Amino acid sequence: MGNQVDKLTHLSYDNVPTADPNGFDTEDELGPRIGVSYIFSADDDEQEERIDGPDKDQNEEEKQYDNCDELECVVYYRDESVYEKNLKLSDMSTYSTENLLNKCIPGDLVEFVATGQYPHWVVYVGDFQVVHLHRAEIKNNFLTDASQGKRGRIVNGLYKFIALPPEVVVQNAMQQVGRRDRELYWRNSECFAAWCRFGKREFKIGGELRIGKQPYRLKMLFSEKKSHVLEFQSIDDLIMEKRRNDQIGRDAVTQELANHLNSTDAEMKDDFHQSVN
Repeated sequence: MGNQVDKLTHLSYDNVPTADPNGFDTEDELGPRIGVSYIFSADDDEQEERIDGPDKDQNEEEKQYDNCDELECVVYYRDESVYEKNLKLSDMSTYSTENLLNKCIPGDLVEFVATGQYPHWVVYVGDFQVVHLHRAEIKNNFLTDASQGKRGRIVNGLYKFIALPPEVVVQNAMQQVGRRDRELYWRNSECFAAWCRFGKREFKIGGELRIGKQPYRLKMLFSEKKSHVLEFQSIDDLIMEKRRNDQIGRDAVTQELANHLNSTDAEMKDDFHQSVN
């Protein structure tokens, strides 16, 4: 498929294989349960508003953003944790764009968030400006414009990879400005921003060979004792699912998973009765 960016295709839990449908994992279990697959896509194009300035009502709602519906998670590459969102241990407070400008230094990754939307990631390059993937193009905008009125936070510490020097991060971002459509190597703003900061080809489309057992696992944390694990062949695919969870929210993910598990249990019972008869 090359670098072509196509429509998003997410296989719902009803359409994907389930290794063990018994329910949520206990905190001692880390085995994979459900695999989720994507076709090359660009989720930012599907949900984000244009950078023409948000309306006042939307802006007022986003000022009240509460992260209580965010789903905490951990990403593993084989047995190594490479990403962790822990709302209790990490500073996940959000700020207005004006306050963010006082906190950012060149090379920082910033995540803008709003309820019901995909999070939007940008690379701060200095002089109040950011570089980001937006609507199938790498753009250089002022941070205040790129935010679209959303609140933001610095997210350098979510990924546990070793960061490149700040000047290299900025250079990586600036060199891509103007790329668009088929010239793009990233499916969303998070993949692009993370590639700029860490330089890992895994964040690019097709950056990893999809051969053999899925080495990546997304452990979704619903409570201290309840979690669920999805497995993926690439971190690119995993990020797509993680971002989808952010967009629909913790409660919706919980309900979606519960519906799937209940449906699978019913199918197993029907199969059992048929085999007995």
